[in-house]
Amino acid sequence: MEEIEALKQRCKGVIKRIEKLPSSTKIPESCKKTLFKLANSELNYLSRLSSPIPVSSNIGHLESVVYILQQPFITGVSRVCKSIKNGFKSVHVDIICTLYKTPVWIIVSDRNPRYVSWDGSDKGKGLKLRVEEVLAAAVSSPSLKPCSVVLFFSNGVGEFVNNHLIGEYGAAEFNLSDFEFFEEVEDGWVNVLSRSFRDACMLEIKLNFCGSAASSSECGVKHTIGDVPGFTLQEKNKKVSLGGAFGSLLSQMKFCCEVELDHLLNEGNLINFDTTALIALVSGISNGCAEKLLATPDIDLRQRFKGNTQFVIAQALSEIQTPIDKELGGVIAGKKGIICESVLSEFKELVSMCGGPNEKLRADELLKCLM
Repeated sequence: MEEIEALKQRCKGVIKRIEKLPSSTKIPESCKKTLFKLANSELNYLSRLSSPIPVSSNIGHLESVVYILQQPFITGVSRVCKSIKNGFKSVHVDIICTLYKTPVWIIVSDRNPRYVSWDGSDKGKGLKLRVEEVLAAAVSSPSLKPCSVVLFFSNGVGEFVNNHLIGEYGAAEFNLSDFEFFEEVEDGWVNVLSRSFRDACMLEIKLNFCGSAASSSECGVKHTIGDVPGFTLQEKNKKVSLGGAFGSLLSQMKFCCEVELDHLLNEGNLINFDTTALIALVSGISNGCAEKLLATPDIDLRQRFKGNTQFVIAQALSEIQTPIDKELGGVIAGKKGIICESVLSEFKELVSMCGGPNEKLRADELLKCLM
């Protein structure tokens, strides 16, 4: 019974930590509800046990997930402990977020490293098969595509498995020196976590579609940047070609240095962008993909955009009826764009998580024109 009581106390501790998750993670309420549901379900299961039988509990796994979410460099959390569909299969992903501003999927293992099998056995599939399934889902994900898959082993990982991850998938060990092993409480006191994660190991597998050689995922159209005629900017001695409508909008905006800010403010020549306007400017829908998107079979749209399909279709129809470049052209002509720090942070995270390579390129060029 002592073991059961100890597990129940750990459940209650997790619930308290979920309540205190830092606002920096920007974790949505839906994700918190998922965590609360899992923790309370585990607590109810343990509360129903009345005899000292061997206990199988998932609380260690949940502790590990919450521990990762407590770290200050974890932001932009969009999903926790959910399955991601890949064709007819589903893979479990513990956290979808940004890690140091890079979109990642995090898979958590709380197993004793001695029982983490690489090739599997009659009792279940091994880690190799699970990694392959997650990587396949990550590469083919239409809207949640990460740059890396991160494996977090809360109790460490055996040398055999570690060597295979490095040798077969190019995994690199992640430095855990930035991880915090305590939590702040009131009046400046700190509380050392009841469970130590000092034996934890974190490995990152980078996906090969990330980088300058990646093809565009916008509207399913594959082309290189150089194939698109339009506005040209100089970047690190390399010409980057941007779409005509987007390039035309940028060319209408006033370029200036910071010393001109007071003059522009007095003249009323500043325009303050919010996140919605920035996303609209760089979106593939606003840059030539609206008609292609509407011509896509409905079943493909639903597979790609899931519950957001109707919203995306409405955005495409709106763009065709009232193109954003015509709507904003007269407003921003001759003005200097400005944004606040919160909008900048939110815009960068959204583009990092959801943007295709061309959308990311347009975002970079747009930000160069703003103060």
